Amino acid sequence: MKSILNNLVLGLSLALVLPAWADTQHASHAGSADHAAMLTEGVVKKVDKAQGKLTLKHGPLESLDMPGMTMVFHVQDVSWLDQIKPGDTIRFLADRVNGVFTVTALEVVKP
Repeated sequence: MKSILNNLVLGLSLALVLPAWADTQHASHAGSADHAAMLTEGVVKKVDKAQGKLTLKHGPLESLDMPGMTMVFHVQDVSWLDQIKPGDTIRFLADRVNGVFTVTALEVVKP
C-alpha cells in the first residue's frame, strides 16, 4: 500500500513539474538555424528595467500563432535591457514561459 501511494505522489509530482521544465529546455536548446529562422523583427517602444519588461511593436509571431501588434513581454535575461532603448529595431524569439509571454532570445539590428 505504501509503495502505491509513493508511486502516485511521484507520478503527480512529475505531471506538474515536467511541463514547466520542458518549456525551459525548449527555449535553451533551440538550434542556431532554427533560432535564426524563427526570429521576428520588432521596434522597442518602452524598456522597464525595474519590472524586467519590454514593450515591442512586432510582426507576426508564428511560433505563438499571433498577429503583429504592440505588446509587453517579460525578458528571460534582464541584462538585455541594458543593450536597447526605445526606437531600436531588434530581432527576437518569444515563447510562453510558465504561462507568461517572454523574450527568450534577442539581438539588436545595427543600422
